[in-house]
Amino acid sequence: MLDRNNPKPLYQQLMDILIDAIDSGKWEANKKIPSENELSATYGLSRMTVRSVLTDLVKEGRLYRVQGIGTFVAEKIETFSPSYIGIREQLEKMGYEVATKIIECGIEPCSATVAKHLKLPKEAPVFKIKRVRCIKGGPISIHISYVNSSYSKTLTPEALEKEQLCILLNQNYGIKRKKALETLESVQASEGEAALLDVEKGYPLLLLKDILYSETDEPYEYTKVVFRGDKIKIRLQYE
Repeated sequence: MLDRNNPKPLYQQLMDILIDAIDSGKWEANKKIPSENELSATYGLSRMTVRSVLTDLVKEGRLYRVQGIGTFVAEKIETFSPSYIGIREQLEKMGYEVATKIIECGIEPCSATVAKHLKLPKEAPVFKIKRVRCIKGGPISIHISYVNSSYSKTLTPEALEKEQLCILLNQNYGIKRKKALETLESVQASEGEAALLDVEKGYPLLLLKDILYSETDEPYEYTKVVFRGDKIKIRLQYE
């Protein structure tokens, strides 16, 4: 229950209680939560305050509303970083049917950032692949990968739609990952990202950047993955 002697605002206390109910599994994914009236009566708050809390949780992607029916807990899929195992493979093992749409696939001059990460001369040719992953008919992530242009002959759009990049590089060139350097941060959707992910501009996203190194300690792939923050959470495990 709310502690009215606590200096923390009642709005924030209710927010914390509802988030705990979601994160603990007390409220399961896709299950309807108590109505505004029920929450208002339970916690002794105005409907306006309760509605404001629920609206913010909807904006964060923790809840979703169905017009005329109620408010439900959003489903979030927990995955490992793609540097451990490909996102497509993880989702398929969970039973999801995954579709890949190729947005870009071709050689271009590499930027200073890509050149630095792949140890290439500035504006050297690099092979860029931009893909969108979808499940249940909806987009969940955008993957932008850069590899040496010498690998481009076998990395066709047809092959990349059917198979993961890491598997193609291993099968065709014998490349195996030895280590990965990665960063994870929260970002807001740009206009282009919003269009591809079917969300509004400014929507909360997760940005994961990876530099993958071969067994010879040479960087061979630089990848940026943007996940819908309401659909995916990343599990990081260290041993």
